[in-house]
Amino acid sequence: MNLLLRIVLNAVALYAAVLVVPGITSPNPSVASYLWLALIFGLVNALAKPFMKLISCGLIALTLGLFTLIINTLMFLLTNLIGNWLNVGLVIDGFWSAFFGAVVVSIVSFILGGMFDDDDKKKKKRKEY
Repeated sequence: MNLLLRIVLNAVALYAAVLVVPGITSPNPSVASYLWLALIFGLVNALAKPFMKLISCGLIALTLGLFTLIINTLMFLLTNLIGNWLNVGLVIDGFWSAFFGAVVVSIVSFILGGMFDDDDKKKKKRKEY
């Protein structure tokens, strides 16, 4: 259940990026398209992002963590590349659109994830008593 919830939250975050960032549009704005893109996004973040952080840990330390914004942008672009290959991707005008899109997705995912994680923690505490 947690995996499905995470996919839906990522789909909402990707939809928010399309709404907020002017350089990002969706040629296929269906719910299924966003869900597929969210699944791809989750897989890219689970598989490629740890490797990217490992090989760039020096830059992350040197920039006090700011380089993770570049890694998030690259993961967003990689998600879009795979999504376009599968005909569910977005149209991103350039690096800065991808950068701000990645920032929006990160913020929305963080907020929504915090809201739903708190509910899960409360349910677990109730079961313990």
